[in-house]
Amino acid sequence: MLSLALLAVRAQARPAPATRAPVAASSATTTLAARIDAFIAQPRFASARWGIDVINLADGKTLYDHDADKLFVPASNAKLYTTALALHLLGPEARFSTTLYATDRPDGHGVLQGDLILRGGGDPALGTDTGAADGLDWADTLAARLAAAGVVRVNGDLIADDTMFRGPPFGTGWGAEDLFADYAPAVGALTTGEGTLRVTVSRQGTRCCTIDVQPASAGVRVDNLSVNATPDDPSSLLLYRPLGHDTLYVSGSLPQGVRARSYTLAAPDPARMAGQQLIDALARTGIGFSGRLRVLRWPQTDATLDDPHTVRIATLQSPPLAQLVRHMLKYSDNLYAQTLLLQAGLMWQHSGQGSCGWVLHWTEQWGLCAMRTLLGQIGINREAVHFSEGSGLSRQDMVSPRATTTLLAWIARQPWATTLSDALPHAGKNGTLTWRLKNLPDGDSVQAKTGTLAHMYTLSGYLDAGDGKRLAFALMLNNYQRPIEPNGDWAPPFPTDDLDSIVRLIAARADAPASTGTAGRTSTSASCRWTNSPAACCTPRTSSSMTALCSSVRRTGTGAR
Repeated sequence: MLSLALLAVRAQARPAPATRAPVAASSATTTLAARIDAFIAQPRFASARWGIDVINLADGKTLYDHDADKLFVPASNAKLYTTALALHLLGPEARFSTTLYATDRPDGHGVLQGDLILRGGGDPALGTDTGAADGLDWADTLAARLAAAGVVRVNGDLIADDTMFRGPPFGTGWGAEDLFADYAPAVGALTTGEGTLRVTVSRQGTRCCTIDVQPASAGVRVDNLSVNATPDDPSSLLLYRPLGHDTLYVSGSLPQGVRARSYTLAAPDPARMAGQQLIDALARTGIGFSGRLRVLRWPQTDATLDDPHTVRIATLQSPPLAQLVRHMLKYSDNLYAQTLLLQAGLMWQHSGQGSCGWVLHWTEQWGLCAMRTLLGQIGINREAVHFSEGSGLSRQDMVSPRATTTLLAWIARQPWATTLSDALPHAGKNGTLTWRLKNLPDGDSVQAKTGTLAHMYTLSGYLDAGDGKRLAFALMLNNYQRPIEPNGDWAPPFPTDDLDSIVRLIAARADAPASTGTAGRTSTSASCRWTNSPAACCTPRTSSSMTALCSSVRRTGTGAR
């Protein structure tokens, strides 16, 4: 499947780029530009790439830009695009179904001489507490509905139907090293518990170690190779599951003095795990089951759903899309993001609105086709954006900062704009920004999407200023080799602090003193540059946005490292 290629068979019409008002030559913007220019000119960024765009949503004017039309790896800022597509095509109230069918009706004794079919409808929240009415008890709810239909025994099989999405169970460009981790679980139409499992490694007395895997329905076999470490041999614990296998190898040891540690990992087969949970629920409900569990995957088909004897037993609905989006953006959930791209792709495939000139085999490709069409309607040229999947986990994704602020400006005009902005992490309050950007100037607030891959750091969203102005910004730092301490630990300042420092500079623009240099961004006063005399930037009149930087100057005399 990985060898399938996208074939571009005809050129796409290129829409005119979105117009953008020029940078205003006011003292406030001049000072903002000077301060940001000075910050990103620090020597530690010499080998990195900064891309920045800041606009005023009221009039479209650019307050600052730096390489805003260059392409950058957006990391999880890609979720802004996927969310906009899903809300635009599907609407905030859209829900996704998980349905239990039987291939026949029970006889007079309550015996079902046929199969059960558990058909996945692409609900990423199934079996979680994200907000569905059935939550963690989804399987028991379906079993109870089957009992209510008069079934006391099933003499057939349970088919876990995972065929609704066409394509492999991961996003294009996801790294093999990621697919073992909980942030990159298999993506399918039938997923429960967000496709993850919990592994607890514990000491038994003074010996190491016992291994517990939950849920047991995950079907993981454990090969326990752990040892009891000595002070002379402090072996480190290693968990490893080969791709495509259900055996988890545990080797090494817990450090001495540590009683237990827990890990969340990707489950090897979420659809099988869902089927097993339903079988367990049948037993708890008192329904006998004598068959076996079979998993149906694309490109297999499920002809029984077209059989006139097939009976729908019950359907579970996901939370509304607005609620799924809120979870996805607050916690940067890759499973939810990729699933929503696939849901948009399904709708686009069946809408008859065109195939973008590609030969489209996978549902993911249909979603990307829908994305390209939408961005063209917004006025974002295809040269400014390229996606290979929907979460931002792929390093094949590329966007420009200006495309991102153009998207944010378009979102702000949509009827569901508040749904999206409320779903974003709020600085200092929730989500991935809970501990970031606290103590902004009075009246200011930030709602933004974070993004992190190795050497790639991003932050894009909205800044609502206390003076009533609303800004959109996109900050992208790529190819940045973080400084390290002699012992190998990361050294401050951290890349998230760097992004936050620029947001603080933007927030302080209104009360910033006028630049003493010649008007224009390129004429920043040489007396206030981090590259030659950072201490000159720190005076008793320094704005609150520079406090963290200046404290570093006063502490080390050299500025932020």
